[in-house]
Parts: sequence; structure tokens; C-alpha cells
Amino acid sequence: MSDPSARGFLRHTLATLAYRGGKAIRGAPEAFSEFRAAPGSRGAGEILAHVGDLMDWGLALCDGRHQWRDSPALPWPEACARFFGCVKALDERLASPEPLRSPAEGMFQGPSPTP
Repeated sequence: MSDPSARGFLRHTLATLAYRGGKAIRGAPEAFSEFRAAPGSRGAGEILAHVGDLMDWGLALCDGRHQWRDSPALPWPEACARFFGCVKALDERLASPEPLRSPAEGMFQGPSPTP
């Protein structure tokens, strides 16, 4: 999709995620990675790894690849660096003149499974 308003929307959404995510993780101690809101729930490090995986997936979708991976939780400083690195990589791709190989709507909400 080459609609500039769709790219702008995705980039704005990504900037919001970076801002809000940054506020949530800034200053958290390294042990926060292990925090779980309830027994059996994902830990903060696992959640941050999942968000990084979502950004990697979005980057793959930009290139028309349906590629998912489950990354393990990293030590907290590395997990935070990965989060911002993944956001930056996706934003740079969205800002590039290269056409998107997946519809922007699908990139925002997740692609529909193919029958």
C-alpha cells in the first residue's frame, strides 16, 4: 500500500507506542523483568519480548513476508534496547520510499489468515 496517510497513521501509532512504552519501562530495575501481575501470567520481560516480536513481524510484513518468531525474554537492559531498536527499524522502513508489501490495515491489526 502506498497511501501516504496510511503510512503516516502507522508511524504516528508507532511513535505513540515508543513514547508510552518508554514511560512504562524507564527507570525500572533489572529485576522488573521477572515481575508477574498474577501467577501464570507473562512476566514483564516476556511481554517486552512479545512487543519486540510484534515490531519484527511488522517489519517483515512491510516486505511481504509472513514471518513470526517467539523470542525469549532478555535481561532487562537488553530487552529495553531491543524494544527501541525494533521500533526504530520499523519506523525507518515505514519512512522509506519503498512500497509496503502488505496493506497498512493488516499491519496494524494483524494479517488475516489465508484460507
